[in-house]
Amino acid sequence: MTRIETTRRIAAPADRIFALISDPHGHVAIDGSGMLLAAPDARPIGAVGDTFVMNMDREPLGDLPMGKYTVKNTVVRFTPGVEVAWQPGAVDRSPIGHTYGYRLAALDGGATEVTSYCDWSGAHPKLLAALTWPIVPLSALEKSLENLRRLAEDRSGA
Repeated sequence: MTRIETTRRIAAPADRIFALISDPHGHVAIDGSGMLLAAPDARPIGAVGDTFVMNMDREPLGDLPMGKYTVKNTVVRFTPGVEVAWQPGAVDRSPIGHTYGYRLAALDGGATEVTSYCDWSGAHPKLLAALTWPIVPLSALEKSLENLRRLAEDRSGA
């Protein structure tokens, strides 16, 4: 499976949700793993080609010292209020072929349908052939959407 996605209805307007997903600092709260840190100078995303750096603190997994695994994300799709998607890669090399993103659809009554996805179809064929499980489990996307729902609804007073 090269693409997984999940959708959730959130009782908050699309502009509020888009502000959260287009801000690297928002990703820290949405992720909720406790291993993700936005670089201190991270700015909200504004266009295709923008980059934002995240530090992955991997000590909980025991494989790398805290803050030593840095990811440079490059925005590949950006439609204000509708979609933001990025490809991660190490800071010293280009993206490695997968894309994370959020797509929004405004609903009646100020709610928003939010789809979170991870797409590996752009990865190298040898890497795809070696994958025997989804690299990002559906449960991780569902948890992120639940965290996004809580943040967006808390900020709207819902």
